[in-house]
Amino acid sequence: MSTETENEGPKVDVVDDAPSLLGKGGHGGVGDAVRSYLQRVRGGDMGPLPAVGGLVVLVVIFAAANPLFLTERNIANLFTQAAPLVTLGMALVFVLLLGEIDLSAGVTFGVAMGVFVKLTQPGGMSWPLALLLALGIGVAVGGFIGFFVARIGVPSFVVSLGLFLGLQGVMLVIIGAGGTYRLIPSPIRAIQNQNLPPWAGWTMLAVVLGVLYAVALLDRRRREKSGAPNPPATIMYAKLGVIAVLGAFVVFYLNQDRGTAARSLEGVPIVVPLVLLILMVGTYVLDRTRFGRYIYAIGGNTEAARRAGVNVTLVKWSAFVVCSVLAVVAGIFTVSKVGSADAAMGREIVLSGVAAAVVGGVSLFGGRGRLVHAVIGATVIAVITNGMGLLKFSAGANLAVTGGVLVLAATVDALARKRSGATGV
Repeated sequence: MSTETENEGPKVDVVDDAPSLLGKGGHGGVGDAVRSYLQRVRGGDMGPLPAVGGLVVLVVIFAAANPLFLTERNIANLFTQAAPLVTLGMALVFVLLLGEIDLSAGVTFGVAMGVFVKLTQPGGMSWPLALLLALGIGVAVGGFIGFFVARIGVPSFVVSLGLFLGLQGVMLVIIGAGGTYRLIPSPIRAIQNQNLPPWAGWTMLAVVLGVLYAVALLDRRRREKSGAPNPPATIMYAKLGVIAVLGAFVVFYLNQDRGTAARSLEGVPIVVPLVLLILMVGTYVLDRTRFGRYIYAIGGNTEAARRAGVNVTLVKWSAFVVCSVLAVVAGIFTVSKVGSADAAMGREIVLSGVAAAVVGGVSLFGGRGRLVHAVIGATVIAVITNGMGLLKFSAGANLAVTGGVLVLAATVDALARKRSGATGV
């Protein structure tokens, strides 16, 4: 829902839809909040609810079918497998919220990682400088797409598809057909192959809960100061409680020894706090900055946002840059996991990234969705891949199931928008 003020331009209320929960200036209770939520669901605004339900069903099915699915080793492996897809899904949210798309995000990180790995071969430059150059490639590609989309008016599908094809040629020039570079700097390899000490996992959980609690309190104080109604404090504590319980379960589980008799292996993978940091910073940007509010406003109604004084060109341009840079970060996680870069890197994952966002509840039509929805959707896809792999299904069957889930999610999104328009929610 977007609003408009005289000095700041359009805004998007992203704080749990408090006015609809409590009524104007009210102090409703938990019952009012639950009834309001159910009303939104009946009106078509289901958010990530279908993805969460599907995730629970998938976990139950795979756990029943194969006892190895819920072992400490496989859960840790699931987190590291999902990290690149989760990050790429979050990257694509920034452009999907605008009603745009970036089909080149995967090959963008492929080119960036090809340059990075080639430059860090023995006798090459230091890995921090090479990493900055790789991130610079993300900035350049995002700026290129943003220029043609925002300034020239070329559809993002066409521009990014052109780059999807063209950057594959660049990869062949950099690495060569069938070529592979393997010597990844040890600090980069550690991201996906090393773990935090057990105590650091608990510290990470405490920091996350502390930050979420502080942000929630500041948000409530801001709303009180502005005279806006607050949702019940019970809802806030319930959400924190659920996060605390789930987080404690994951940390405890990953802190168990999952190694062999010859080598101990325990702790949360290093990539996990890095993904959480991206999620928290990105969520703050989208939910509580003017840039984020403008993205939602443009995705909801571009012309209305322009007439309200939003620099639509700059916002779109910036969103594509953010998307490409985060795509390069997903590439860092990928080369850390596989230990190499080749000419085919990134060709397929971008479609899975779009699928992750859509499955999680981000609308393809723009204006609706959050970063955490992409995380949930990417987890669904990662669970499908992991579980079907344990059950010895073929890659073809895995792709067929993932494609079916994507079509189902897109159908739910379309029906939800139609129902929302019909009910006026």
